Amino acid sequence: MNYISIQDIDSLSKWVKSAIKIKKNPLKNKKLGKDKTLGMLFFNPSLRTRLSTQKAALNLGMNVMVMNFTNEGWTLEFEDGAVMNSGASEHIKEAAEVVSQYCDIIAIRAFAGLVDKEKDYAETVISGFLKHATVPIVNMESAVRHPMQSLADAITMEEYKTKHKPKVVLSWAPHPKALPQAVANSFVEMMQMQEDMDFVITHPEGYELSPEITKDCKIEYDQNKAFENADFVYVKNWSNFNDYGKVTNSDPNWTVTAEKMALTNNGKFMHCLPVRRNVIVTDEVIDSENSIVIQQANNRTYSAQLVLQKILKKL
Repeated sequence: MNYISIQDIDSLSKWVKSAIKIKKNPLKNKKLGKDKTLGMLFFNPSLRTRLSTQKAALNLGMNVMVMNFTNEGWTLEFEDGAVMNSGASEHIKEAAEVVSQYCDIIAIRAFAGLVDKEKDYAETVISGFLKHATVPIVNMESAVRHPMQSLADAITMEEYKTKHKPKVVLSWAPHPKALPQAVANSFVEMMQMQEDMDFVITHPEGYELSPEITKDCKIEYDQNKAFENADFVYVKNWSNFNDYGKVTNSDPNWTVTAEKMALTNNGKFMHCLPVRRNVIVTDEVIDSENSIVIQQANNRTYSAQLVLQKILKKL
């Protein structure tokens, strides 16, 4: 069993209920991971993902090894048939097979390069490990998806929803740097699995996500209109998909303010973190009682623990 996409979940509602149950007694299955090792490979920086996944593994009694490819290890080559006479020192084929001998589960974090859309959306790093590793692979955020985050988001909304069919808004917000689409993509895919939620995406014209991801989702280009009567407002920047990886809009009018949140149905503010204050969202909003970003981050442990627990039970 691998966990690469939120779509690997057979029943989102059942998984969410299981995660909430784990949260009430996180050490119940402490013996499940005895003598098992989780290898965590980071090709990009991390705070919540590293600590929450490591804590989840420890809650299950696992050993944990961490390797940061940003400043440790060899540069990897992922192309089959490559003539390795410059740059990369080791091929993914050997690396994945070797790591598989040391670990029972491999968890990987590798962002989009935001230069070559075709290469990013081919999920070069994750695909390489899936092809050559001999143990289960867990996606801790790849070029296109962040399924650990979207599962935690689903858990959080279940805990805070107050009516049967809440309105959920995914809103773009400005950012000085080009950011990947992974968090937004997985949030959209997760929302498409929800049975009783009214979902709308809002962003400036030209900032559409991949049509293969959004499919028939409602898109509203007027942010204020989208916010009306919303129960949850999930805010995230993503760089341009068509003019790939570029910042083609930095309009500060898209920053989430108290005035905009006042249009909602006493809506909860959500963000995956880290967040640029007073660029993505004002201090007044993120520090308000309706901000649930810290609770959302806490649920990262239980989304990871559920995934690891399900894999361990199949080993």
